[in-house]
Amino acid sequence: MATKPAEPVFSDFEKQAMRERAKELRAEAKMNKNRAEGEKAIDAVIALMKEPDKSMAKRIHKLVTETAPQLFPKTWYSMPAYANADGKVVCFFQAGSKFEARYSTLGFNDSANLDDGNMWPTSFVLLKLTPVEEKRIIELVKKAVS
Repeated sequence: MATKPAEPVFSDFEKQAMRERAKELRAEAKMNKNRAEGEKAIDAVIALMKEPDKSMAKRIHKLVTETAPQLFPKTWYSMPAYANADGKVVCFFQAGSKFEARYSTLGFNDSANLDDGNMWPTSFVLLKLTPVEEKRIIELVKKAVS
């Protein structure tokens, strides 16, 4: 009886994401939490984005770094991210165009202090940034680092 060949465990897209993450981890170890290197890495990934993601990522970067200067800028799976003193990612921007999604997101990890009862959102859809959304982002980032 012939056996069917096994399908690949990871897609080419997933393999590329893993290679990118491994590269980030090596670079992160070298930069030893050097803020300038983190800024440079974020600028590089933003430069590769398509509009409107690029403009949103630039604005979110400014909002996060001004609101929570204690967060360390870095890349995380080739996306702009911001980590606490322990190196844990608190929040990140995910460009919709990178994943062929219809929208971008601003996400928060479990190291963010967004707890609100038994259930709360950790990811927010971004279609457009207006002063209303910017105000909400500032509020969320402040709460996340409180």
